[in-house]
Amino acid sequence: MPKEIITSAKLATPNGHFAQATIAKAQGRLLFISGMTARNVNGTVTGIGDISAQTHQVCQNLQAAVEEAGGTLDDIARVDVYVRNMEDFDAIHAVRKRYFTGDAPASTMVEVSKFVNKDYLIEINAIAVLAEPSSTEGSPS
Repeated sequence: MPKEIITSAKLATPNGHFAQATIAKAQGRLLFISGMTARNVNGTVTGIGDISAQTHQVCQNLQAAVEEAGGTLDDIARVDVYVRNMEDFDAIHAVRKRYFTGDAPASTMVEVSKFVNKDYLIEINAIAVLAEPSSTEGSPS
């Protein structure tokens, strides 16, 4: 679903790859993606100690989830990002720009003291607005 970025002159310009606010039409389906970590399809952690490698894996996991539901990364309207070290902000946003190439989603980033696995450096959950699937039921063949 297309989304609209809201920018206010009464707010500071974002210092990363995110929107101040995002409007997504209230048509379609909402997809709530659980927190994605750097666990790859084999269940092992990608990029232990490497925030860029872990961010790539997290973005690939988000992409897999949204695509399985019939959407794209452009359908993601909001992300919440949890990191072990806020000093990684620039590196994380450099990777995010490679995946969120359209209008960036609204975003919150917070530093946390622990994750469920000591090797995780980042976790991202997301909300996407997906178009209704096209229905061919009842259509003549």
